[in-house]
Order: sequence, then C-alpha cells, then structure tokens
Amino acid sequence: MPQTNARRSRRPVELRVLRTEWRTPHMVRVVLGGAGIADFRDNEDTDHYVKLLFPRPGVNYPEPFDLEAVERDLPRSQWPVRRTYTVRHFDAGLGELTVDFVYHGDEGIAGPWAAAARPGDVLRLMGPGGKYRPSADADWHLLVGDEAAIPAIGSALDRMPTGARVAVILQVANPDEKQKFETPADADFTWVYRDDASDFRDQLADAVRAWEFPPGQGQFFVHGEAEAVMKRIRPYLLSERGVHRDWLSISGYWREGNSEESFREWKAAEATSKG
Repeated sequence: MPQTNARRSRRPVELRVLRTEWRTPHMVRVVLGGAGIADFRDNEDTDHYVKLLFPRPGVNYPEPFDLEAVERDLPRSQWPVRRTYTVRHFDAGLGELTVDFVYHGDEGIAGPWAAAARPGDVLRLMGPGGKYRPSADADWHLLVGDEAAIPAIGSALDRMPTGARVAVILQVANPDEKQKFETPADADFTWVYRDDASDFRDQLADAVRAWEFPPGQGQFFVHGEAEAVMKRIRPYLLSERGVHRDWLSISGYWREGNSEESFREWKAAEATSKG
C-alpha cells in the first residue's frame, strides 16, 4: 500500500527565519530553524504538509504562545490565520526546515509574509501530516502539478529510488518559473506554460492525456488547481485508464478565485453533493 496515514500535532512549533532565497520571480524559499526545530517531528511522507499560523494584525497573543488558550479565550475572528504548505526539505542534522512560497504580489497572506521575511522573524506551524511517498514497488512514477505542488514534487524527487523511472509534468506561468531539480531517479520533465493557454485547466489535463503510459505498474501523484485535477484529470485516470486508487494520490491544493477558507467550504459542498 503506497499511501500512509497523516500524523498531526496540536502543539505549534515556533521557528525563526534563517535566510530566504528567490527561486524564481514568483517563488521564494524560506529556511527556518532556531531552538524550536528540536520540537519538529517529521514523517516519511514526501507531501509532508504543515499548517502555518499567521497572527492577526493588532491582536495581542499570550507569551509564551499558547494556541489552546488563544482558541479558548479569544473570539474566532482573532485566532491566527492558518495556511497549508508543504515542507520542501527538512534536515534534522542542520536544524533547518525549508518551505517554498508562491508569491502573487500583495495578494494573500503567506506570500507577502515570505517575500518580506527577514532573519529572526518568527513563524509558528503545526504538523506535519501527509499521505504519499514514492513506492519502490512501482515500475514507474508520474508526478503532475502546478506551482502549488512543486514543493511536494521536489520532495518526492529527492526521495525516489535510485534509477527509478519518473515522468514529471509541471504547469507554471512562463519559462521564467522553471526550476532545476536534483534527483537520484531517471526523470523526464515536461513543462507547460499557463500564459500560452486559453484555459489553463484544460492545458494541464491535455498534457496528461498526451503522455504515453509505459508498461507495468505506475504510481501517480497529481495535485494542483482543483478543477483541473479533480474534474479533468481524475476521471481520465480512474475511468479511462483504469488506475487503481491505491496507486493514486490526487487532490486539489487550491481553486481559482478562492481563498483557503472558501476553498475548504467548496470542497465540503462538493463532498456533500456526492453523498
């Protein structure tokens, strides 16, 4: 069984920014560490995600920070804002945890914070959870996603079995957003550019349809914009190609026009409508 159960912690880990690096014009890497790194317990999943806690402006939180006290004593409107991000890399020996952020200017919460982050800034997080890791039993792997999925795909490439056959289909805005990945696998990359597409959702699905399946058992990791992934690619893989659910990790990381809060509401409504 290639998937695992998520493991979560209710106690926030408090980290500090060590350094930042712009990976592309719209992706900034934040490396975190400090004394609190000793409290972080990673798992073996390569989609290991954390909940980042961003304080509300003008709200005074207890020191030392106590999330249970905050949620008990303050109205919900004053609770920290939570945003879900994948851990790009964790190095216990160096005491470093790396998170990559997509930056869309002043839009949103996490991206502007990352763009302005400076050494010493505090970031609290909870987790990690996760459900996917590359299986050595697969004959080949297909990794599909957009910018939001690049950290998880990069983490998966880091941990692929040596010489594993991997195909990667990545959708980004334009060639300036391409990144290089180091991997022990034999990986082939296909980049598609959203700026060239009349409908970026169809573009990613079309790229998956155009890819030729090798013989043998494949393992699939497909994550990104919800309409593209769940309403276009998922039916193709499950119904048309007969992919077994045990070998498929697929979900929407975001949805065009939605904040994380409204996206959660949309997902709940979709689940209810399907019974």
